[in-house]
Amino acid sequence: MILVVDVGNTNIVLGVYQGKKLLHDFRISTARQSTVDEYGVLIHNLFQMSNILVSQIEGVIVSSVVPPLVGVVEEMCNKYIGKAPLIVGPGIKTGLNLRYENPREVGADRIVNAVAAVEQYGGPLIVVDFGTATTFDCIDRDGNYLGGAIVPGIGIATEALVQRASKLPRIELEKPKKVIGRNTVHAMQAGIVYGYAGQVDGLVKRIKAEMGTDNVKVIATGGLAELIASETESIEEIAPLLTLEGLRIIYERN
Repeated sequence: MILVVDVGNTNIVLGVYQGKKLLHDFRISTARQSTVDEYGVLIHNLFQMSNILVSQIEGVIVSSVVPPLVGVVEEMCNKYIGKAPLIVGPGIKTGLNLRYENPREVGADRIVNAVAAVEQYGGPLIVVDFGTATTFDCIDRDGNYLGGAIVPGIGIATEALVQRASKLPRIELEKPKKVIGRNTVHAMQAGIVYGYAGQVDGLVKRIKAEMGTDNVKVIATGGLAELIASETESIEEIAPLLTLEGLRIIYERN
């Protein structure tokens, strides 16, 4: 078995693979102040609930967009799992040709998503990841990573709206029945859900024009993918665990 760990700004997503089969996946809150021991206890509890023995873990791979947690997670793996993890970063084999001006600037999660998408679907592709930020990653027909776009995530935008507009309440992020809201909560939900759906369609249209083809498969992933993707015209498929798959593939290549 291998353990794959994706450290995001909002959540840490973990998966346990037996070969190519995902046996278990977990999602926990990213806590920058948590210690090595606290993460170790949490991992052991998750394993225990899922009847996983630490001794069964043959290797670990980690991607992170939270630099302060890289060392914490690495030490946790050494101390509580007894394995030195592979860290997705410069020098690791991904099989992806990065056409970015400075490849070191590309977030590990974006690279991992692109690796999985190319492996599963081939190019050309657009991967839309609904995370703390919403990212658009573009891969051409030859599997080259071209770059993309980054916009504020849905959660960030919603929280900013509540903080800066005194009379607006915090709301549940769910799809309203109508675009024309008849109360403040429904009006906010309509603006956020349908507004982001329109944003995705608009950006995808521009990206396709720049790539010079309409024959581009559009894949969505991330925690809020299902909420928004169903309201778009451009997203063709939802792959909620794309990042975990990418980590598994990169582990095998290394």
